[in-house]
Amino acid sequence: MKKSVLLLLFLILNCGLLSAQSFDFKYDHYSLIVKDLEKVGDFYANILKLEEIPHPSATSGFRWFKIHGNSQMHLIGKDSVAMEHSKSVHLCLATQNLDALIEHLGNLNITYWDWPGKKNAVTNRADGVKQIYIKDPENNWVEINTAIHE
Repeated sequence: MKKSVLLLLFLILNCGLLSAQSFDFKYDHYSLIVKDLEKVGDFYANILKLEEIPHPSATSGFRWFKIHGNSQMHLIGKDSVAMEHSKSVHLCLATQNLDALIEHLGNLNITYWDWPGKKNAVTNRADGVKQIYIKDPENNWVEINTAIHE
């Protein structure tokens, strides 16, 4: 009986440890389906200055970009795309050089918005983070903010 109680206690403790396990996720990539792969890819390469990286196996139909470390943006070219663009669905990039980016966008006559939708305005969040939203050539939203990441 004593052995049964000890075994039961051991199993209960182990089950508790397993359910508390962290998977320690890391951000890998964000993927967008686009109609004009060249135009949208050039936006991320030339406007946002993301480094283009090769697809590991495909020679066409994709453009991949490095964001930071191993985090990536994947563009997938398709002839038909269901287009429903909500600002709540967006890629978000963080930079500590938001003022320089805003100047860069201005020099290229690229409009940006704050969260409520005012053109060429910056949102100041309650946590001190500043943010803007821009659209790529197929109207996919991109948030750019000043959040600090370790």
